[in-house]
Amino acid sequence: MSVEWVPVVPGRAEIGSDNRSILFGGIGPKHMVEIRHRYSISKHPVAISEAEKLLDSKEASLASESEWKLALDQGAIFGDKEIEKLSDCCKGYYWGKALDGRSYSEDDWTFHIAKQWSSGKPTTRLLAKGSKETKFVRLVKVEDITEYITNPQRLPPNGDTARILKEEILIALFVGIIPSFVWAYFNASEGYIQTGWPGLVFGGLILGLFSMIFWRPKTTSYRLGRNCGMVKPNRGKLL
Repeated sequence: MSVEWVPVVPGRAEIGSDNRSILFGGIGPKHMVEIRHRYSISKHPVAISEAEKLLDSKEASLASESEWKLALDQGAIFGDKEIEKLSDCCKGYYWGKALDGRSYSEDDWTFHIAKQWSSGKPTTRLLAKGSKETKFVRLVKVEDITEYITNPQRLPPNGDTARILKEEILIALFVGIIPSFVWAYFNASEGYIQTGWPGLVFGGLILGLFSMIFWRPKTTSYRLGRNCGMVKPNRGKLL
């Protein structure tokens, strides 16, 4: 078995999405990771059947999404049409994730994080637990770390639910409910608003929710301070 290994320089990378629309959004929140250990990564996805020997002997391990992304940013990895599985598992979000490059996994995880290549460019995929869809993985060989620190910097354990709820109420009001009443005022028969207002409110709510398919305000992203290394909320570009 021949695996072409490429060294990766320690550094920082951005992962995740700050877009929570259904059509254009991704796994959130968007965040920065910092990898301080040196490692080598397989230049191309490796067939699972070929990777098993290296994995069983512990000569290599599955790449974490953080290691994968830093390698991608450095132009170290490539793919063709493969779907490659990484070591990270999630429930559809990154809350509570350690930001030092280690694999992200929760006890009651639902999805494996994978990357699908098309025309030389990758996109993120979520593979359901037990899925046999992919036959490829990405391998790494870590050179100078024996174990991770006990208390790494982490993302908050959950999102700002109150803020999102306020956003949804305002969106429903200004995108759906108010336009519905304005339309009824100019186009509906006299007295319709007085008798049909529950339908206008309900229709406005549906319209507000429907807009989630295409658009939602960007969610808070998180970065690591350049000097202190602490996790900080950030609404601009992380790097």
